[in-house]
Amino acid sequence: MPRKQRIHYEGALYHVMARGNNGDYIIKDEQDKKHYLDIVKKYKDKYKFKLYAYCLMDNHVHMLIEVTGNPLAKIMQGIQQVYTQHYNKKNKRTGHVFQQRYKAIVCNKEGYLLHLIKYIHYNPVEAKQEGELNYKWSSHNEYKQGKGYLADIEGVLKIISKNKTQAIKGYIEYMKGEPDDIEEIEYRIEEAQSCKLDRREDYMILEELIESVVEQEGIEKEELKKKKRKHNISDIRKAIIKLSEEKCNVTNKEIAYKLEMDITLVSKIKNDNSRMNEKVKRIMEEYNSLSTCQA
Repeated sequence: MPRKQRIHYEGALYHVMARGNNGDYIIKDEQDKKHYLDIVKKYKDKYKFKLYAYCLMDNHVHMLIEVTGNPLAKIMQGIQQVYTQHYNKKNKRTGHVFQQRYKAIVCNKEGYLLHLIKYIHYNPVEAKQEGELNYKWSSHNEYKQGKGYLADIEGVLKIISKNKTQAIKGYIEYMKGEPDDIEEIEYRIEEAQSCKLDRREDYMILEELIESVVEQEGIEKEELKKKKRKHNISDIRKAIIKLSEEKCNVTNKEIAYKLEMDITLVSKIKNDNSRMNEKVKRIMEEYNSLSTCQA
């Protein structure tokens, strides 16, 4: 069976885990760890992705990466390939260094960013590595010192506080409590991936719904956002909002954002069937007869 293609979109957040082939200790010494981070920095500069957290263990790597225009596959291919060449040359060997399929889970940034950073930074604690939370080869110390050499710490700290000094204190306090059970965290991460993929699909269906309705009604998409009180535009908006209830699981906030409407008005249209005049019904009926969107 062919492998499922990894989802890519600008702003996607991935928890990446790459392990040594057969569990081998492939980045055990300090020279190898430093070299691996140098490679990450090189590709970070090249592909402009964000790295919110990392931790290099002896036989595996954790990274929390947010991509821009370049897909994760391209980023990881470069990093893994260059390190493999270095490792094989150094150890006079050939063949795979990493497991062929690194693990990459798409995560909900809004709900899981701090949680994932904590999970990654606690790996050395779980493994009882020297320094534990202050382990040398993780991004924890960059956050603790407020100096991001490799990790993009500024945006994360601002989530805690706009005052950097207070943000660092808040981060250190947050890191004192141990994270949840590892299996529970992984379950929640997997759940977040599923949720993210579903939400992405629903949002794309909303986009397709809007495109189809405006084409059906012979108007430009931008006309939907005009504040003029034209009955035909108003009825088209109402039809889109009512159809969105049937066709895709999106929030009122998302609909309001796409149509540039007040969220309270979206809610009223959804809940007040008296707004369903004959034109709105006609638009919905025509869409349902022609649309290829799946409910």
